[in-house]
Amino acid sequence: MEPGINERVRWGRPARLDRTGGGLLGREREARRIDGLLGGDGGPCLVLVHGERGVGRSAFLRAAGERLRARGTAVHAVDCVPGDAGQPLLLALRLVLALEGPHASGRTARALSAVDRRDPAAMEALLHDALARRAPVAVLVDDAEHADADSLAVLGRIEAPGVRLVVSAVRGNAPEPAPEDAREVVLLPLGPPDTAALIARWLRAAPDIDLARRVGESTRGVPGAVEALLAGWTDRGDIRIADGHAFLSARATLPVLPDDDRFVTALDRLGEHARAVAAALSVLAPLGEPALELTAAWTGLSPEAVGDGVRRLVEAGVVEEAGWAFTLALTAHTVRERLSPVQRSRLSAMAVGVLWAETDAATPGVAEEAGVAEEAGSPEKAGSPEKAGDPEKAGSPEKAGAPEETGAPEKASVPKKASSPEKAGVPEEASVLAYRADRIADAGNLVDRARAVAELTAVAERVRPGTDDRAVLRWLRATVVLTEGPARDSALRRIAGAAYLAGDYRAGRDIAESMLRNPGGTLTALELQHAACLLVSVTAGERDLRALSAMATARWWDELPVPVLAKVSGQTLALGHLTRWQEVRELLARTEAVWDTGPQARATPRCSRATADLMLGRPESFRRELALPDAPELAPDTLYALVVALFDLLAADGDLRAGRALLDARGLSAEVLPPLSRFLHHHLTGRWDQALEGARRLLANGDVLTPATDGLLLPARTAGILLARGRVTTARHVLESMRGPVSCSLHAAEAEVAMTLGDLTGAEETLRRGLEAAQAHALVFGTDELWALLAEVTAESGRTAEARVCLERLERISARSGSGRARLRYLLASARVLRDDDPDAARAGLVEAVELARSRALPFETATTLVTAAAAGACPVTVLHEAYDLFGDTGAGLWRHHTRTALRAAGLTVPGRARATAENDRLLATLLAEQLTNRQIAAVLRISEAAAANRLTRLFTRTGTRSRTQLVAAVLTGSV
Repeated sequence: MEPGINERVRWGRPARLDRTGGGLLGREREARRIDGLLGGDGGPCLVLVHGERGVGRSAFLRAAGERLRARGTAVHAVDCVPGDAGQPLLLALRLVLALEGPHASGRTARALSAVDRRDPAAMEALLHDALARRAPVAVLVDDAEHADADSLAVLGRIEAPGVRLVVSAVRGNAPEPAPEDAREVVLLPLGPPDTAALIARWLRAAPDIDLARRVGESTRGVPGAVEALLAGWTDRGDIRIADGHAFLSARATLPVLPDDDRFVTALDRLGEHARAVAAALSVLAPLGEPALELTAAWTGLSPEAVGDGVRRLVEAGVVEEAGWAFTLALTAHTVRERLSPVQRSRLSAMAVGVLWAETDAATPGVAEEAGVAEEAGSPEKAGSPEKAGDPEKAGSPEKAGAPEETGAPEKASVPKKASSPEKAGVPEEASVLAYRADRIADAGNLVDRARAVAELTAVAERVRPGTDDRAVLRWLRATVVLTEGPARDSALRRIAGAAYLAGDYRAGRDIAESMLRNPGGTLTALELQHAACLLVSVTAGERDLRALSAMATARWWDELPVPVLAKVSGQTLALGHLTRWQEVRELLARTEAVWDTGPQARATPRCSRATADLMLGRPESFRRELALPDAPELAPDTLYALVVALFDLLAADGDLRAGRALLDARGLSAEVLPPLSRFLHHHLTGRWDQALEGARRLLANGDVLTPATDGLLLPARTAGILLARGRVTTARHVLESMRGPVSCSLHAAEAEVAMTLGDLTGAEETLRRGLEAAQAHALVFGTDELWALLAEVTAESGRTAEARVCLERLERISARSGSGRARLRYLLASARVLRDDDPDAARAGLVEAVELARSRALPFETATTLVTAAAAGACPVTVLHEAYDLFGDTGAGLWRHHTRTALRAAGLTVPGRARATAENDRLLATLLAEQLTNRQIAAVLRISEAAAANRLTRLFTRTGTRSRTQLVAAVLTGSV
């Protein structure tokens, strides 16, 4: 979804829920069916509309009624409400009164008399007569599950020509007995595409994959639940909007539905027994058959009463008949969270007892090997006062909110369920592990602490970074509560790292700093070194440059009672985040004896030294570091962090081949990299849709600083993608909102935006500012971008001598760094500068450039090189077709437009004429949506202002629109 023409792009603004959207989504087939049933003379008298709670029956019924009215049919609508069931013939009376109108006093009196006498036959006659006299007529009854039984029976017997009854009810609550010719329309939950469209409508932004997935998992596509979930998240500010896309905050958890929510009130109406059973099942259901026994113990209800409660929950659609899992995960979460912490702990302890007993039975000796007492895994012990709380106390009204038993009904028949979690609604191993870990975390001190800590830590370590960081953080927090003595410090270190990965920088910073200020006597020098580096990393993640500047001084670290190794490592990392690489190198050189004491101690400092050398134009130590000679002796998390840091450096230089080789050597793939690194990989490989999706999410959540050479590489490369797609103003907004340490890539991107708009003076000023800042920091890495662009700008301005100076600087950087990117930039820039004075040298350079670009195998880079070489006659013009396809693969619409122009100029056919026309229209509409003037549009498209005006006029005529806003909407939504 593109932002509207009048919407200034704001990255990371809070979402607002918009309930003003138009018609129904995903109900086209059902709408056609009900229209067909109600439209013909021979149609059925009664149509039943079924669907679970919140599925959209009321909206569907209203829409059907509006269509009937539009066709000239009289429509009477009646809504039933809770409490109607206790008033016999109330619904029938309301229908008679609605049909007869205010002046039919005699019939009104007879209807009231029928109610007083509770005479269904008399009421049926009155209703039948009223309907027949007003035929053709349609009567719409909504929420009939609340109606009185007598009225439903009357409605079920009505049969009159020209009369259509449409009755909507939750699940199977329909008039009984129903006529033989009654028909049903069943509304099912929305599928994933329609659910995503519904989210987009309510948020006025396209949901990203993670948001759409979590909504689908929690609501199953039930529209009422979708709205309730989105309302909860937006009220808490958990949904952010970036570039017309909606993202969920990294720290967002499911909200608890309010007491007046339809799903909560539906459960509350079932009574105390059913509520108590639901509360227990919200925790115990995945256990299978033991869940009912434990529910009875916890609530104090008899097995028969528990069975009756389950049956009522199933009939109300709260839980599923097969398995007792909640129909909606959102409802289960709400019920579970309405329990007190003590209640959740006791229920979870019962669940843990069952799970551990199953584990011990399957693998004898597990508990003993973990140093756990034999009885810890016993379900009887887990349910005892010592471990899980006294069931009698837990089941009392005061403790559990359950009612005192008032008499057991006959034994209820409830479905049986497999006892293993895999067969109990938790089919995947990851879900089984998550359920187990959640229960252990909730059980807390009520289960064996040592075994709980061991299991939670093991499960947390099995989760791949970036997949479920919120859950890992929760589990590790539980280990801190359960841990005492020396092990507590290690647990704190783990939770600080988990907070960093989960994006909870404030929590990570607080824990890491507390560890450094009060290290106690249990943390080793290596653990304190890790804590120091983590503190700096989370501070950088918060973009707190003032704190980073303080941490870059020795004075700040001297105040901490930690070893010199931790102080040096932390200060070095802070200096690096501030791009003060010369100081990094000097500090590490002075303190080498402190940190070069072993593989684990020197891992981070040595990587920092190699990075500093690379930044300062000395790449030799960095190339040696790529081999990771200490890898066999490093801890897995340390090795992973080093690989990520090295990969980011290679990606920043555009060296995809070396980056992949690094990952392959360690048995890693791009999918296991952190989000920032995955963005860089997607950008280089031309998977720009995926890159933008990741970038929007990171920018919306404020995760901007990369742990690589250039802290603002993410917004810079994002702006580059947007610019290549014609999103000029959006790219500029992204760049303007970013400020931080020296960033060559950011200055280069700002200059490219200015150049695209024809502002060579502004571009030159930006480039020179960037070069001055780099020179002040002795920075060499990344300046090749700036020198190459400055050579192009000065050459375009006719200042060839200055352009040659830029080329000389660029050539020295290329030769010293050995960077393929720098060499390619030099070749392309020299071809531009030398094309008039030395065309042979320019063409020779372009031939080498094409060969080099192909060897680097970066789609966008290859395509731009081919276009440049073809335009200069350095290679056959037919390569323009290859470039055209590559630009299409990346979605670089602006460059694809330029290539079409080059193809026509070369006398070559542009493939897909209709598609080319549509792409031109879309690009022009995009430029209008970016609020560019005609002059700016002309500069972007590299045509005259008159030609730009003519194109706009033709587009207005072809689309039949009059304003820019209408034109943008028509083209970008595909309605023309």
